[in-house]
Amino acid sequence: MNEYWHLIVSYLQQVPWIRLMVSLQWVFIAYFAAINIAYLVLNYVSAFQIVRYMREYRANYLPKGLREYQPPVSIILPAHNEEKSVVSSVRSLLKTVYPEYEVVVVNDGSTDATRQALIDAFGLVKVPEAYRCRLKTEPVHAVYASARFPNVRLVDKANGGKADAINAGLNCVRYPLFCVIDADSILQPESLSRVVRPFLEDGRVVASGGVVRVLNGCTVKDGMLSKVGLPSRMLPGFQLVEYLRAFLFGRMGWSPANALLIISGAFGVFYKERVIAIGGYRLNTVGEDMDLVVRLHRNLREEKRDYRIVFVPDPVCWTEAPTDLRSLKSQRVRWQQGLAESLWSNMALMFNRRGGAVGWIAFPFMVIFEFLGPLIEVIGYVTMIVLALLGLVPLETFLVFLAAAIGMGILLSVNAMVLEELSFRLYQRPTQQLKLFLLAVLENFGYRQINSWWRFVGTLRWLLSRGKVRNWGRISRDGSWQHTLEDAPDKEAAEMPPASYGSTPK
Repeated sequence: MNEYWHLIVSYLQQVPWIRLMVSLQWVFIAYFAAINIAYLVLNYVSAFQIVRYMREYRANYLPKGLREYQPPVSIILPAHNEEKSVVSSVRSLLKTVYPEYEVVVVNDGSTDATRQALIDAFGLVKVPEAYRCRLKTEPVHAVYASARFPNVRLVDKANGGKADAINAGLNCVRYPLFCVIDADSILQPESLSRVVRPFLEDGRVVASGGVVRVLNGCTVKDGMLSKVGLPSRMLPGFQLVEYLRAFLFGRMGWSPANALLIISGAFGVFYKERVIAIGGYRLNTVGEDMDLVVRLHRNLREEKRDYRIVFVPDPVCWTEAPTDLRSLKSQRVRWQQGLAESLWSNMALMFNRRGGAVGWIAFPFMVIFEFLGPLIEVIGYVTMIVLALLGLVPLETFLVFLAAAIGMGILLSVNAMVLEELSFRLYQRPTQQLKLFLLAVLENFGYRQINSWWRFVGTLRWLLSRGKVRNWGRISRDGSWQHTLEDAPDKEAAEMPPASYGSTPK
């Protein structure tokens, strides 16, 4: 039997594509080393910046005398079939600590009771409001306002997708800054003030993004976050670790160089006129949030303007993560399609002579490591496994490669967890910290690999369906984090996070 096997292996070694696979293994190893060195550099830049931020802003995020100078903000809440969570989200926004703001909910052709839930909860009635169509959108049926809550309005329109809904909101808002919040998200009272602060400190700022955290496992009473907890299920728990990595390290690392390419669609503040000047949100993409930021960079650099797009690490927006594999797969495939669309449509920014750090470092990084990464990672794993099974790569070499890949993933995840505990400490109990550590380790055994496969699928779908208009993604929500004041456990009231959640707990 061994003789036959050796004959088969000897024959395969002469097959051209097998020989190519053997040669490519060193390319995969070199790529693996490069991507992890890049991530480590981002990690340590982020760690330095967060420590610096905590030292400067821990005591008092904004002097009281400056609060009255905060510019008014319009909050846009696009909603499609969000009857389970939209009322809690609006209630959360109404408890925001901010001098002047409005909440504009855009019902984008929901087929459930989203509109009626808002009408019943806030006493909304139709009003004859003028609608200035600066950005072309699907038809608007009616505008609703509330006598009880004068800063709440509802725009009811035909279905056109999330980007179309935000554009309709931009046509209605009254204030110079706008903030987009997902309809399944909860803001902490001080979050808006914190994310707007860069606009007060630096007149060059045109956009500012904050942190998004996983809401699963937390408790919300009548729109207010009353208890910070960890998800009881592993799938949203793994996503929590991902969010820590993506925000505390990924985005914080790019901000100092003014090379931030993504502000989350769940929580970001922009200058309205600057966004309208570039045509608002683009409709034929599923990654409207990243696409907008990349177009802002490209447009402002072409105009030779001095500007800043920044990330602030402590304004927290809490959002519900998918709890089933089908919904999570749908989300990640769409995210990868959106990434590909945003990069492709703005390819002129890469290596542009006016591109700066964003065009010469961040954009190529996104193309090489985020867009091509899933393709190279999946092909690399398959190649190494096939070569190891055929005996064309020593088993020891394959095991070392696998151990290094998993070990580096664990290092990056645990780094994010440690930095969270050293800085913001939202998960304070020892049992929470232990569970968070276990999640940071376990997500590297299967979860990250299947996530890479989903991103691989997303890249292929983008290649096969470029140019098609996208609609809302379907993500199942359970809304288990929501409680009214009557049905929430009393004992949780004592577990309210501190008002200044960036401070050191006493």
